[in-house]
Amino acid sequence: MTYKNRFRITIILILMSAFVTATAQHRGGTFVYGRVLSADGSGPVSATVTLKPAGRGSAAGPDGTYRISAPAGRYTLVASALGYERAEHTVELRRGQRLRLDVRLRPAAVSLGEVSVVAGGVGRVKNSSYNAVAVDARAMRNTTKTLAEALAKAPGLKLRQSGGVGSDMNVMVDGFSGKHVKVFIDGVPQEGVGSSFGLNNIPVAFADRIEVYRGVVPVGLGADAIGGVINVVTRKDRRRWYADASYSYGSFNTHRSDVHFGQSTKGGLAYEVTAFQNYSDNDYCVDAPVYDFATHSINTRKLERVRRFNDTYHNEAVVAKVGFVGKPWADRLMLGFGYAHSYKDIQTGVRQKTVFGQKHRYGHSLMPSLEYSKRNAFVRGLNIVATANYNRNSTTNVDTAAYTYNWRGERERKGEGGEQSMLYARADADNWNATLTARYSPADGHLLTFNEVFNAFRRDNTSLLYGHEETNPIAKQTRKNIVAAAYMYAPTERWNATAFAKHYLLWVAGPVATDANSSAFLRRSRSLGVWGYGAAASCLLARGLQAKLSYEKAYRLPTTEEMFGDEDLETGSVLIRPENSDNVNLNLSFSRSFGRHSVYVEGSVIYRDTKDYIQRSIAGLSGNREGAFYENYGRVRTTGGSLSVRYSFGRWLSLGGNFTQMDVKDNERLMVGSQAVANPLYGARMPNVPYRFADADATLSWPGLGGRGNTLSLTYDNAYTHSFSYYSEGVAAVNGSDYIVPRQFAHNLSLAYSIASGRYNVSLECRNLTDANLYDNFSLQKPGRAFYAKVRVSLGG
Repeated sequence: MTYKNRFRITIILILMSAFVTATAQHRGGTFVYGRVLSADGSGPVSATVTLKPAGRGSAAGPDGTYRISAPAGRYTLVASALGYERAEHTVELRRGQRLRLDVRLRPAAVSLGEVSVVAGGVGRVKNSSYNAVAVDARAMRNTTKTLAEALAKAPGLKLRQSGGVGSDMNVMVDGFSGKHVKVFIDGVPQEGVGSSFGLNNIPVAFADRIEVYRGVVPVGLGADAIGGVINVVTRKDRRRWYADASYSYGSFNTHRSDVHFGQSTKGGLAYEVTAFQNYSDNDYCVDAPVYDFATHSINTRKLERVRRFNDTYHNEAVVAKVGFVGKPWADRLMLGFGYAHSYKDIQTGVRQKTVFGQKHRYGHSLMPSLEYSKRNAFVRGLNIVATANYNRNSTTNVDTAAYTYNWRGERERKGEGGEQSMLYARADADNWNATLTARYSPADGHLLTFNEVFNAFRRDNTSLLYGHEETNPIAKQTRKNIVAAAYMYAPTERWNATAFAKHYLLWVAGPVATDANSSAFLRRSRSLGVWGYGAAASCLLARGLQAKLSYEKAYRLPTTEEMFGDEDLETGSVLIRPENSDNVNLNLSFSRSFGRHSVYVEGSVIYRDTKDYIQRSIAGLSGNREGAFYENYGRVRTTGGSLSVRYSFGRWLSLGGNFTQMDVKDNERLMVGSQAVANPLYGARMPNVPYRFADADATLSWPGLGGRGNTLSLTYDNAYTHSFSYYSEGVAAVNGSDYIVPRQFAHNLSLAYSIASGRYNVSLECRNLTDANLYDNFSLQKPGRAFYAKVRVSLGG
């Protein structure tokens, strides 16, 4: 973005602020203030506090403080927060009075506050104009789920994983998956952090809740996402001390453990430490075609039951933070440092017929970070959040074996080294991220938001093949900058509307082949800047019934993997273009409680018209090998919807389910590069994208079993995926089942017993209860039936 454009945005924000301030009611000296605290003594609560029927509200800070101004009168003060029961108090304000009222909230088993009450630990972010839901991660801490697996309860979402522990994973949101969906932790983008900090490796205990924004994304996250955003929110309320540790063991020699502990002193000094590890042999059985060394042939239709033998994975990670909370100059100022190490055997290529016996990779990451937040900074109503982090990620790929393997573990010597291609190389990536979010409320019902996200990336590749280091002279570099501004008008609790604009800036440089054999390269660079915009509105049509409508002209900048590949099995292109899309979202939700009964129903309809769609495709290589590459594809249209229903009866019963139908179809009428030739696949579904899937879950709980504060819970859940093609539908129609991922139905069962209000916990799980054959990306097979046991201890003062 040019300095002229930045100056224009600044002037617009100043004028909007002046206009709103001039037209808003004058803030008088009559107000109610106080602190929101937890009734169990765990400390302050970050809650939402409102006055009814005035429709005025305040978000309590990390120390639980709130303040709401209002004219003299009689009101109902409502305080609510995620994981706590709603509290209401009648207050009467006299002119000029400053009334103090401290509120204590009791912990609850369901989501409340900005997230409305929903059975099963899923809530709607009701005070937002955007189509957003939140998954209560605390309800799953006694399971062996990762953060990715915890997302399965959210409507419109599907977890896609290519195998067992440590395998490639992405989350699909409303038909978009992979790089289309961005991941944040506490508002910090996670692009380039390394596999150890992926959602499929981080334990669910790491998070307080997981927010999912489907389609249109709030400017506060500064994301260049078309499919949606996942924001992992960690717990930040002050606690005197806490410690939480768990260990689980299960099938395929799988070990998982995590430890979380920290403390906040009365003087405001605080520290937090999180450590976790994952290990698995991943030696589960699969059905695969076997290459015959005697005949030097492979029959892809003849499958044998074989065991994976080169798929060990382990990672270890620790994140420590120290700083201050609840200070006059900072609500939160934390300096952090993270370290992670990972090792992964590579069993298959991009398709299951390709098998490796010695290929592997290993690496480590170093991540210093800084975060700062302050409410009412400089002037009342201005809240600031700023973060900065650096990630040094080093990954070494090793492929030097002079053998060809088949699925039986047999091998045959080759004339040259390398199962895929002779490779012993290290990729060193430096990744810088900085974010700034400023929210200013000049008057009740008005909110201005400014956000800037900056990212700088550089990758250097070094060959280690010949006993000395030889670094490629052409580095791979990108710089991204996204600046956004928004204005929200919320005159009452019943409705609000938001308008926003974003500017996307990209600079990329890297090697481009100058001949067909890719034997010579030249450094190329390019830059671009584009504008996006949109609007969103929310309206409470009746008690518990809410409608949300949003539109965005969105852009998604290519990721580092799409531009530069993974230096092994995937190839990128520095010339790949950003995606741009017109996104429309319509959502209706109903949430009500009737005594002990809670009901939640949600339905969504979406439309996406995407240009320069970036897709991952398979390429055939010499020697019967395969690789993957990224390319732009003309136009793609996405239409569909999802339905979610949930019900709970007190603390005894919780059940619900989701159904999604999303058609992602080729919308290019002419062949790419042609002016007259019709595209024979116009209107066909895009390859490797599931279009119909559903899930359901039910939990029976027995509170008080064996003593006060004890609870026994039995949970059943399932996941259904309709068959889909991983090549274009035209190719699949000719070749039958060769390119079809079959229909799948998985069932899971778990039993958990919690003692002393969650202080001590034990659980047993069975995944894929019926031992069904499960597949995902390009028909890669996932684990069969598996058993796990977990123990967890949680202490706090």
